[in-house]
Amino acid sequence: MGGAGHIPVLLGPVLEWLAIRPEGTYVDATVGLGGHAEGIAQRLGSGRLIGIDRDQAALGVARERLAGLGKRVELVQGSLSSIGEIARRLNIRADGVLADLGVSSLQLDTVERGFSFRGAGPLDMRMDRTSPEGSGPAAEEIVNRWPERDLADLLYRFGEEHDSRRIARAIVRSRPIRDTAHLATAVAGALKRGRQKLHPATKTFLALRIAVNRELEELEQFLDRAPATMNPGGRFVVLSYHSLEDRAVKQAFRRYDREGVLRVLTKKVIVPSDAERATNPRARSAKMRVAERLAMGGAA
Repeated sequence: MGGAGHIPVLLGPVLEWLAIRPEGTYVDATVGLGGHAEGIAQRLGSGRLIGIDRDQAALGVARERLAGLGKRVELVQGSLSSIGEIARRLNIRADGVLADLGVSSLQLDTVERGFSFRGAGPLDMRMDRTSPEGSGPAAEEIVNRWPERDLADLLYRFGEEHDSRRIARAIVRSRPIRDTAHLATAVAGALKRGRQKLHPATKTFLALRIAVNRELEELEQFLDRAPATMNPGGRFVVLSYHSLEDRAVKQAFRRYDREGVLRVLTKKVIVPSDAERATNPRARSAKMRVAERLAMGGAA
């Protein structure tokens, strides 16, 4: 699948808040299918964009999409938490850092990756399938081998699923769970039928994905390390898609603001317009926060 149909979330506001300078150095720490990266690189002259992603398949799509931008773009396989190491290796300091924490459409639409309940895929959900490092237990192991209580706790903590105990009981009773469709059916069967906007398995799949990819640990390490990679005046832009992510970003930005490392620029969180939500359903839960790197501070 190519990246041409991929619509980057909040593209206009991202480019505006990054305040891109043609000679600047920018890091897209979650390059995905390259939508935001393309917008940034098109505004560069002598500057450069470093795109990072842990998913080799997504990097392949981004490489194809960004091929016409030449030496302005360099793509690197790595996790969010590796930003410091990559910046040191490439000997760069960034004038802007972007992280779009959403799952890419490539991951969601490829049934074989196991991210979606809209097909019978394997219980996988790993974003980086080339290395076990940076991944927690496989989704299959959690779903079929974890004790019921541990499974319920995971669904409540990472999915904020209030029916976690009932769902965990249903999953255990349905073992062995064969694939994503079987899991979605087991979860849906545990819940009362009602008028729900979301598929009943949405929070369960979210919790499993977060656990498998250690997403919150990765995010916290990224938030700890990114400011040290930035030049004074550099912009730090983060897009999150659920409350656990947004809370981590908000708390980190506030802490850095108090410490004089960053200045928070978005006193009120930025969300997509009604028009963007209508044309790009994946934007519906997005929240964007922006901060600016200050000249002095403990992260330097």
